[in-house]
Amino acid sequence: MPSQSLGLSCALSTPFGHDAGVDTTRLAEHANWCLAQSCDSITLFGTTGEGAAVGVADRTRSIKALLADIAPSRLLSGVTACAPDDAVAQARVATDAGLHGLLLTPPWYFRDVSDDGLFAWFARVLEMIGNARNVYLYHIPSMTGVPLSVNLIGRLKTAFPGVVVGVKDSSGDWSNTEKLLAAHGDLQILVGDERQLARAMRQGGAGTICGLANLLPGIVRKAAHEGIDDARIAAAVEAIVRHPFMPAVKSLIAHQRNDAEWRVMAPPLAPLADADAHRLTVEFEKVLTAKAA
Repeated sequence: MPSQSLGLSCALSTPFGHDAGVDTTRLAEHANWCLAQSCDSITLFGTTGEGAAVGVADRTRSIKALLADIAPSRLLSGVTACAPDDAVAQARVATDAGLHGLLLTPPWYFRDVSDDGLFAWFARVLEMIGNARNVYLYHIPSMTGVPLSVNLIGRLKTAFPGVVVGVKDSSGDWSNTEKLLAAHGDLQILVGDERQLARAMRQGGAGTICGLANLLPGIVRKAAHEGIDDARIAAAVEAIVRHPFMPAVKSLIAHQRNDAEWRVMAPPLAPLADADAHRLTVEFEKVLTAKAA
């Protein structure tokens, strides 16, 4: 069994100004709200947070703003880069600030690469960081095009014991999650697809880093901590994924906050069209008024 569980970590959506810089005031307000609403931690600059669009300077400003109110032990940071130097620069912003851990994405530009090649890349990055801890390998082939095999994960956890502590499985493929739980029960296996979260927890999962926690943290917490499913989770996810999900999440945050500035995306992404945003809001409100399963 893993030595600890991450529980519920919100894959925090990132608010941007119209200059494409991070709006650190809204970021801090939203992060504090998520924690107050029962999230255990915040993961910055992941997929939901448009992390691939956030450079080192904005990462530094953002983390500094959050640390004014939030303990570093409650923060993690995504790392999304292809060049090892760039990945290390992103990682060191987090490690130098004492953040709890890293969500480390594979190099996403190069496709059809071997496990040997990926192992060499991850090993180089981790060795260059030097003081990395609580590293979660990020398996999200729908975005990266670079899957992380069960064998590769085993090689990395053996080569970096106590550093590689878990995997975030955002494949949406339950058979892959089952393989990870069976082969790597000593790691924290996190499930990114909230529809599979409760099931994974009942079979030894260690929690989640997920986007739905931006909107429904209390409902998701029961799945992440108690393995209790709720039909509203699947209904909410299915409403969101009928649209490009990053702007969809932001549209719903904007609705909940009554703050249209939350709809701003970092280029090249664009906000949902007004009509789509309205349809999504109506559907999501129906989910909120439904009874728990």
